[in-house]
Amino acid sequence: MAAFLVIGFIGIALLVISLLIGDLLDGILDFGGDLFSGAALAGFLGAFGFAGALVFEATESTLASIVVGIVAGLVVGGGAGFLAMKLKQGGDEANVRTGDLTGHHGTVISAVPADGLGEVTVVVAGHITKLNARSAAAIPAGTPVVVTGILSATAVLVEPLS
Repeated sequence: MAAFLVIGFIGIALLVISLLIGDLLDGILDFGGDLFSGAALAGFLGAFGFAGALVFEATESTLASIVVGIVAGLVVGGGAGFLAMKLKQGGDEANVRTGDLTGHHGTVISAVPADGLGEVTVVVAGHITKLNARSAAAIPAGTPVVVTGILSATAVLVEPLS
């Protein structure tokens, strides 16, 4: 049982080391791509050691301890590797440019008077963009609109959605 506990504590130590100084060492604990990261290895070793120790304490069977430890290690290590890979991939960090807003839908937040300026919000790629808006006809606040043209970097031409 002591061997399983030592393996479990080695996994925890690896995790702490990779979290605290992993970035300082420029990913020295990462190998084999994103799925097989230091976090995945640490998760595998920790789960293998502690699950093996629990099973050995209950059954005193080394073979059962190793089998359960491997299964637990694969589940936890695979999950940690998958999550680390997804975190490194990130999301869509594309910058929203005013020129890309034509055709997108938005909502009037400050009434747009006829041939005057109001304000609209447009959500593109998860980014909320607040812009000045101009329209040929008056549009009250709360009205859904579509961007039909670009007037400047901070102003757009809108029409109510029909």
